[in-house]
Amino acid sequence: MTQRPRLEICAFHIESCIIAEQEGAYRVELCDNPIEGGTTPSYGTIKKVREKIGIKLYPIIRPRSGNYFYTEDEFAILRQEIMLCKQLGCDGISVGVQNQDGTIDKDRFKKIVEWAGTMGVTCNRVFDCAPEPFEALEAIIECGCERVLTSGLKSAAPDAGKLLGELVHKASNRISIMPGAGVKSSNLAKLKEQSGAWEFHASARVAAPNPVTYINQQVSDYGHVYIADPAEVHAMIRVLNE
Repeated sequence: MTQRPRLEICAFHIESCIIAEQEGAYRVELCDNPIEGGTTPSYGTIKKVREKIGIKLYPIIRPRSGNYFYTEDEFAILRQEIMLCKQLGCDGISVGVQNQDGTIDKDRFKKIVEWAGTMGVTCNRVFDCAPEPFEALEAIIECGCERVLTSGLKSAAPDAGKLLGELVHKASNRISIMPGAGVKSSNLAKLKEQSGAWEFHASARVAAPNPVTYINQQVSDYGHVYIADPAEVHAMIRVLNE
């Protein structure tokens, strides 16, 4: 089955979500804390983004950074966050859980899919933390996820075209393999050809200018606001449509 190519934008700011929709992205993965690799956004952020955009919205469900091996309390938090996403009308979630040995926690993942109900479930990059990718793939399929976000076990997906292609072949339309991490308009065409994937994940992020006129240089915790670059999102859409 041939699928129309799609781009998912990893957004850390409401403006990025709006840009993603304007420039033709199919879906937004909404996150907080870009430096930490993405954690669950706030209730207010999810609510306002849902009101602002009409494309697919998948908040990441990740109560903290670090590993995906959660305590009972953390797993309870995860469930509550899933329920909030359902209440707010999200189309799906991006989530992952692992056992202490790094393998996919199938028991908990099946509970997550059950809690999600009619929402779709993307397995996030917990997949890239698993010791054996093809075993992890079968486990995720068994749990009922609709796609796997993966860099092909590398720091950047464009460096893993061969493995990503093998994963797409092994998945055999049972689940979508969505390459993500380090994906840009300059490497997307080659990645698309090497992997055979039809969904791709990118942030296209740039640091937004600080509009504040006074900055205390002795304070180091300002951080940055990251937004999607409209021109880069547009360029990736153009590559996918060629």
